[in-house]
Amino acid sequence: MVFVLASKNRHKLQEMSAILEQYGIELKLQSEMNVDIDVEETGTTFEENAFLKAEAVMKATGLPAIADDSGLVVDALGGEPGIYSARYGGDACANDVERYEFLLHKLEDVPEEQRTGRFVSVIAAVYPDGRHISAYGCCEGVITREPSGEGGFGYDPVFYVPEEGCTFSEMSAERKNEISHRANALRVFQEKLSEV
Repeated sequence: MVFVLASKNRHKLQEMSAILEQYGIELKLQSEMNVDIDVEETGTTFEENAFLKAEAVMKATGLPAIADDSGLVVDALGGEPGIYSARYGGDACANDVERYEFLLHKLEDVPEEQRTGRFVSVIAAVYPDGRHISAYGCCEGVITREPSGEGGFGYDPVFYVPEEGCTFSEMSAERKNEISHRANALRVFQEKLSEV
């Protein structure tokens, strides 16, 4: 089965493809289908934004589309950056490094035991015939005081998983694909897909 991924992010494509391939699902970037749209994420939840993206790409391609909306939820910041993870800090933060540095600055006076948070992912799929699926996944962790590791992307260098003894950036891609928020959401997604 082929789904069009409502994203331009090749990191996301690689990560999701590595997990979904084992279930016989092939992902294609929207650009491979000659679609170049930026969906305005006007939803107030990860699920709403995932469906907005999937539906827009499904309508543009006429094919089943899948979207992921994900982000980092930090308890000490009341859930920030949340659905705004990719645009956290506004225009002052133009890339991943500036965004996680902005986050660390906001947390600089927060003690270790209160630096808890989680990565959240909602996977949504929309079919041309109107069927739709969504699945939620998360991975609990702690926000470090400084970045560590070379792998991953986004907030991975500052997201420490106590059970693994390392940040997402220090983890192998294979291990991250077993325990991440996206991996957990994709497992639930695959189960729901088999029901549909």
